[in-house]
Amino acid sequence: MNVAIVGAGKLGVTITEAFLGSGIEVTLIDKRAEILEKAGSQFDLLTVTGNAKNTDVLKQIKIDTYDHLIACTDNDEKNIVICRFAKEMGCPSVIARVRDPEHVNQLEFIKKAAGIDYIINPDLSVANEIYKYLVEKYTLSNGLLSMGDTSILEFSSNKIPVIINKQVKNVGRILDRLLIIAISRLGKIIIPRGDTVITEDDSLYVLGPNEEIQKLSQIVHEQNAYTDLQHVMIAGGGKTGYYLAKKLDEFGVSVKIIEVDRDRCQYLSEHLNDVLVLHGNATDPVLLEEENIDEMDAFVSATGFDEENLLLALMANQHNIEDVVAKISRKSYSSLIEKLGVSMALNPQDISASNVLRYVQGSKRILFSKLIQGQAEFIEILADKDMKLTNTPMAELDLPEGALIVAVHRGDESIVPDGSTVIQEGDKVIIFCLLSKLPLLEKLFQSKKLFLRR
Repeated sequence: MNVAIVGAGKLGVTITEAFLGSGIEVTLIDKRAEILEKAGSQFDLLTVTGNAKNTDVLKQIKIDTYDHLIACTDNDEKNIVICRFAKEMGCPSVIARVRDPEHVNQLEFIKKAAGIDYIINPDLSVANEIYKYLVEKYTLSNGLLSMGDTSILEFSSNKIPVIINKQVKNVGRILDRLLIIAISRLGKIIIPRGDTVITEDDSLYVLGPNEEIQKLSQIVHEQNAYTDLQHVMIAGGGKTGYYLAKKLDEFGVSVKIIEVDRDRCQYLSEHLNDVLVLHGNATDPVLLEEENIDEMDAFVSATGFDEENLLLALMANQHNIEDVVAKISRKSYSSLIEKLGVSMALNPQDISASNVLRYVQGSKRILFSKLIQGQAEFIEILADKDMKLTNTPMAELDLPEGALIVAVHRGDESIVPDGSTVIQEGDKVIIFCLLSKLPLLEKLFQSKKLFLRR
């Protein structure tokens, strides 16, 4: 499969990395030669310097021979035009990043008029994930995710106090026939080892037979429970803040947005009916005190600067707010998240790259995928005989740290795998993986024949 990606910014590079991990051949197009030179030194791909709005550039790469074109520059109109040109020139599938709220309100018309097949909106994707977390409280619908005769349940360790301060390898005696496959701790998703100690307030993701999971669910969850979310403060009135405030307001939550740019405040006031928009610097502790930050049920830091979002999350955590959510784009900051005590941290690029990858792959290989707290993904794949994943004991697989094969369905049999388990052709395999590790995981899905040719 050949994919042309226009725009070598954060999103374009993240999508490129995910696609290359999946064995997809990528051509990266950008006007900035120095950016492409850096990308070319990092990845095995073709780079083209030029403006993709110029049809000569699309002719040069023979766009009609590509399977997909993805336009993810920082300009919505440019992305729409590039997709329209590519479609007119014979590219069968075009994908555009479209972020502006005015465009989002008429997406179906834009898609039809420009021939766009799929829309990427990192800000809306992040807002949706935060909304689901805050409003539903459980990241999995009703706390359950079912795949065949196996289910996954999410619940707080506080619901079963006896497991707190115990190592994961010793919890199996208490949670009979159930496997702890992931832990959300202080805003960070981790994949536990046997010696990982469960702590108070951990969110545990547990896999097991449907019958056992249903029994546990009755103990740890109230049916159709929602939070008593009433007051939310959002720092940053950009696109993410706007989308989130709109959704929370429609749900009936009282929302305050703090935005430093006066013109942006005017825009927000005109487009958000029942949201209180405050002009000021959210890092000002006096302002936060005046706006009763201590009374907030949740605080979301969604400014355009990671450093500011980290600082704001730390400040909010010191006010003992139950849910503190931060938007963080730099992967190098991931190690700081646990220390800040946030409830959830999200990377817009990782979420968007995962969404685009799943769309491009279609249903040929991925049977099911589900994002968890915007940081990780449950994937169910159909094993092919040529995959590097198959016909090799799991202990010998080069499975990346941050990924875990949690179950194998073989006919009517469900297998909780161990190091000796060998995945066979036709098996349905459930994998849990951090979004940041998807490019490495995707290499296991590649064909062995492709690998040998290279």
